[in-house]
Amino acid sequence: MPMLLLAGPAAEPWTVADLKSFLRVEHDADDAVIASLLTAARAQIEVATGKMLLAQRWRLVLDAWPRDGRIVLRAGPLRSLIAVRSYDERGYAHGLDLDSFVLDLAGGVIASPPWALPEPGRDIAGIELDLELGYGTAPDDVPAPLRHAVRTLVAQWYDNRGGAADAGAAVLPGGVAGMIASYRAVAL
Repeated sequence: MPMLLLAGPAAEPWTVADLKSFLRVEHDADDAVIASLLTAARAQIEVATGKMLLAQRWRLVLDAWPRDGRIVLRAGPLRSLIAVRSYDERGYAHGLDLDSFVLDLAGGVIASPPWALPEPGRDIAGIELDLELGYGTAPDDVPAPLRHAVRTLVAQWYDNRGGAADAGAAVLPGGVAGMIASYRAVAL
């Protein structure tokens, strides 16, 4: 089930001005660096948790419908289903009625009776679902521990810019890992 980013968030969990205050930076020379670190830190927290912090549009591509009619998303939180398309054997897209789908926003599940779903006419990438994922559109919609994890990760990276090539650079600092632990999706 590949997922493709269609439109990233319109904002970040923090402003550069907020982060400069947190970092105690009183000049503008590093604004671009801080903005870049902010975007990278948000993305790192999203990857580590499987949760999109701010509203983003994604496309889920399927080869076939699940037999039970339930699509369980690996990413979340699910905000809305925007569009569903099934492709015929000639490659033409046909929109499906969104009212035939039931959304479990809390569980990240999209369901429809299997008998109500038309089989795609092509075997590969025959179904597309456009989704909106994220906690909300405003930074304050993001849970405080995740926002603080982003800010802490920016501070860690800003203070240790030369250490990015270290072998352990991909591992989240212990404090950040602890902040996001309860938001990680656990697969059984």
